[in-house]
Amino acid sequence: MESQEIKEPPRKRRRKTPVSTKPYVFRPLLEDIALAEEEHAAKLHITCVELWDVNLYIGTSAAEILHYVAIPPDPDNTTTSPSYIFASRLQPTFNQNTAGASPAGVQQILVLPKVTKACVLCNGTLTFYSLPELSPAFGNTVLPGCSWIGGEDMNTMEEQDEEGQTVMICLKSRIRLVRIGDEPRKVRNIEYSSGLTVARRDKFACVADAQAYALLDVENQQKISLFPISSLDENAAGGKVEDISTVPEPSRPLSGIGEQRGHSRSTSLGTFVTGLGRRSPQSRSQDRSGHDTPEPGLRASSPLRPPDRPRSGSANGDSSGRPSVPDKALPPPPERTNPQQVTQTSPTSFSSKLNPHICSPTPNEFLLTTGTSPEEPGVGLFVNLDGDVVRGTIQFDRYPISVIVDVSDESATDVGGATQTGGYVLASILQQRDDGDREVIEVQDISNESHAEYLDIPFPFEKESSEATKAVMGKAKLRNILSFTSTSFPEVGDRLLKVRLDLPGRSSRCEADTEDPPPTADIILEEKRNEEEQAFGRRLGMQTSRILLWSGSSIWCLVRNPLVLRLDGNIDMIMDAMSARLDVDDNRGEILRIVASIRDYEANTETEFLSLEYIRQKSSLILFADALSRDLSTSGNKGFKVEDLVDSGLDPRVLLSLVPLLREEVVEGSKGIWVHAGLTSTVEHYATTLLADSDDGVRRSPSYNAEWMNIVKRYLMAWRQRKGFGSIADEVEVFQTTDAALLHVLLHQEYQHVSKSGIPSASRSELYSLVDNGVDCFERAITLLEQYRRLYVLSRLYQNQKMAGRVLATWRRIIEGEQDAGNELRDGENEVRKYLAKIRDSSLIHEYGTWLARRNAWLGVQVFADDNSRIKFAPQEVVELLKDKAPEAVKVYLEHLVFGKKNSRYANNLITYYLDSVLQVLEASEGARAALAQSYESYRALQPPKPTYRQFIMDNAFPEAWWQDRLRLLELLGGSHGADFSYDLENILRRIEPYEEDLVPESIILDGRQGRHQQALRLLTHGLGDYHTAVNYCLMGGASIFHPISGSLTPSEASMKEDQAVLFGHLLTEFLRIEDVNNRLEQTSELLERFGSWYDVKDVLNMIPESWSVELISGFLVSAFRRLIHDKNETMVVKALSGAENLQVAAALVEKCNAIGPQVEEAQVGQNA
Repeated sequence: MESQEIKEPPRKRRRKTPVSTKPYVFRPLLEDIALAEEEHAAKLHITCVELWDVNLYIGTSAAEILHYVAIPPDPDNTTTSPSYIFASRLQPTFNQNTAGASPAGVQQILVLPKVTKACVLCNGTLTFYSLPELSPAFGNTVLPGCSWIGGEDMNTMEEQDEEGQTVMICLKSRIRLVRIGDEPRKVRNIEYSSGLTVARRDKFACVADAQAYALLDVENQQKISLFPISSLDENAAGGKVEDISTVPEPSRPLSGIGEQRGHSRSTSLGTFVTGLGRRSPQSRSQDRSGHDTPEPGLRASSPLRPPDRPRSGSANGDSSGRPSVPDKALPPPPERTNPQQVTQTSPTSFSSKLNPHICSPTPNEFLLTTGTSPEEPGVGLFVNLDGDVVRGTIQFDRYPISVIVDVSDESATDVGGATQTGGYVLASILQQRDDGDREVIEVQDISNESHAEYLDIPFPFEKESSEATKAVMGKAKLRNILSFTSTSFPEVGDRLLKVRLDLPGRSSRCEADTEDPPPTADIILEEKRNEEEQAFGRRLGMQTSRILLWSGSSIWCLVRNPLVLRLDGNIDMIMDAMSARLDVDDNRGEILRIVASIRDYEANTETEFLSLEYIRQKSSLILFADALSRDLSTSGNKGFKVEDLVDSGLDPRVLLSLVPLLREEVVEGSKGIWVHAGLTSTVEHYATTLLADSDDGVRRSPSYNAEWMNIVKRYLMAWRQRKGFGSIADEVEVFQTTDAALLHVLLHQEYQHVSKSGIPSASRSELYSLVDNGVDCFERAITLLEQYRRLYVLSRLYQNQKMAGRVLATWRRIIEGEQDAGNELRDGENEVRKYLAKIRDSSLIHEYGTWLARRNAWLGVQVFADDNSRIKFAPQEVVELLKDKAPEAVKVYLEHLVFGKKNSRYANNLITYYLDSVLQVLEASEGARAALAQSYESYRALQPPKPTYRQFIMDNAFPEAWWQDRLRLLELLGGSHGADFSYDLENILRRIEPYEEDLVPESIILDGRQGRHQQALRLLTHGLGDYHTAVNYCLMGGASIFHPISGSLTPSEASMKEDQAVLFGHLLTEFLRIEDVNNRLEQTSELLERFGSWYDVKDVLNMIPESWSVELISGFLVSAFRRLIHDKNETMVVKALSGAENLQVAAALVEKCNAIGPQVEEAQVGQNA
């Protein structure tokens, strides 16, 4: 056969050739074989076929065997199958007397690979030949009167046996076991007449004659009668155990009968065939059932039960002794108008119409067929080695012509509605159609009761031959052969190899970190990969089979249809129906069922793995596009799972390219997007459908409802969790795309929600989480956030990238009034302050700290004054910076230093700022001066008791800044920082001199600083009328009128007392000058009564006017006299105590002197002289 190259899949959408969705497909092995000379060929047909290694043996109705030899294909071309050349023609020997009036020709070709022999049954005569050239063996030994040969042990066909291979030969009156080795030797005879077919497992054989089935124990010589072939045969009793042992005979060679026909060989290929290299005869021989695994729960082998052991069928009360009734009832017999006719008909008339069929799917089971007539349905029953019916039954549309079982080596697993690695029962039947009966292959799953599928046999003579020829050459037969045939499916490679996907209608965006290679390099790389993919695709799609079907002069292989072709064909049909809007929900459900059926499937080969991946990806693509094209909020997702999209492994860029909203987020990169070639047409189809422009030029975009957006969001989030997986191709471009698309979805979701409800959506937290954890599509993220005016989210993105400058610049844009759609930056200026405290970039702190100070001096100053800031600034540096960039904030910073940090070093600077502020206002505003005068007037008008002037102006302060500055100025001038604090007194006096009448408290403080206490007390008493503050002034020694001295007192307590007395003297003088008489009397009397101790009575009496009555100062006088008496008494006590102390000291001296005693001192001589 000619080789077929896999062509590169086209880039443009084409209409694909429909593929079969059946479980099996036909592949021709040999067609129109020349069975004889042309004038006789039309009357001949193939009767049996066997393939062993490279040798194909074909039996014909002309009693000939045609030997063909396979020529392997070119090793470099894996897409072609072997070709066969004719090698020889053999005419087996047969007995003309047993051939009958209508010779059957070659009935069986049994190849025995273990002993390299072949047994040929031709017209009832058995002959033996040597392999592979079919030369006569065993001295032309023949055995006439045979009806069937086979029965080799299917459990040991893979095992070598030095003694030979045992077969069962069905003769007219018995079955003979023969061991074929160096010669054929009889093992034993089994009394079972007219056997037509046998299948054997170990010592148990299932046999059939023309009437019924039976189970034989070939070693113990026992038989269990089973059920009849025809269910109308009521005379056949089943379930009965019989002893069929005979007198043992010694093992001896079979007797030979002389050769009656010559062995003819074609000489044209003699030398060539002899020199063909052959593989080992045992290399490809296998069990014809193709299954070595026992059915779970059944024994591998068991002896037949003894006759007295009750059967399972009788346990249910069945007195007939038949086996247990199958799960499905047998079909009812056809209606009979004459019951007597049926009763009188012999059983042979029923059974002769039906041929028995025996298969063995497992080591513990046999499959048998039964029915009523060839035109009626047939039933397949599974029988175990005990003769019990197990499993369920198999229903055939008609009684089969031939039956085989194709069971793989793996356990059955349901895939897409059929068993992929389980087993099938195949039967050739006649199917009734409108144009008459037609032979088809009925395929049923052996492991479940799924619906049957039918394969039309591709008869080559169907349109050319007459009905008579069809009748002769029809009767298609099936057979499990010994060796496998290999068949290539190029369509598998056409679907599974990968090609670069072109995304129509968009410009590819490339954000890879590395620079793109030049265009020529891209082309070279793409061409190289295309070549690699083509070579890879050619390795895929090889299928093996051991099933042959023949009819007439043609032979076909019946090959399992590759999984990818079957499911892809089903999906294509569903896709076409969905495109036509026919039963959309049902078709969507079919796609979901296909996805569910392969979810737990475990691939055993590379082709299976890629096939499952391809099917998952195509199904996901269709489901995603379907969800995009409909309203999920009303129809629901109907079982559609995001996990299926992710697990399919389909590049998310493919799905996103179908979404108009997100297709611009797809990053192809320099290498592009590579997908399975079978997906390109599907992508192009949906791209054309979903992205098409309408007639008026407006693009038809689907409605992005909340349900669909949530599906896409979950899908993209699931993909983001795969970051770092080494198995993801084009990881950089894939995650750039998924991050950009997810960001776009979240932005669009919140935009829609806020537009409708006006409140933030739940996706806001997801949006924050996305940008806070970082995205791979940084530049694209900036574009999207700017597009949706989400400046605050943009700043969070910059924060993740440690781009402090951009964070602050974005916040400044928001604070200065640029639109932020989310309106999320609350108290933005304070956020700027806190952020500046966290960074280490001094230039940014300078820039944005001064910017903030210009907008909000108090917050701006905190940037430079925060003790928790990572960068500390010297006060002088800050002062200079603020003077240059934010002059209005200098005063606030100085206040922080002076009042907050108690740093008096900068108090003079602050006083200067306060003076500037107050004097500028007084100079420019008459209203301000009037306000001050009014405050003095109002305070003086208050009747005692009244607060101090300081408290008065604090409680009635104006909101203007200059008034607050004046209060702080008074605090500083009044000595709030202690006695050690000094300021430039002369400069201040010089500046306020023009405003002495307006700044009375300031003048009082400055007079006190200069020691002009009498002037200060005069202003307090007459200028302000603040008598309480005047008293405090005296008590403080003239230091302050607002705050107590917090510094150390340099004068001694005595000198302080003296100063207070002087000040109180001045205060009395001023009180006596108060114009209001009542006020004068009240304040003077109170002063003398409270602070009389600081006054001398004589001085006070001299100062009091003569007109004042004694009663006015009675309190002072009483306290003064008491004080005088107290002082006198105190003096007397002190004097007495001093006298007593003097006496004590004198007495102590006397005692000391007495204790010491007298001391005599001698005068020196010189002194005496």
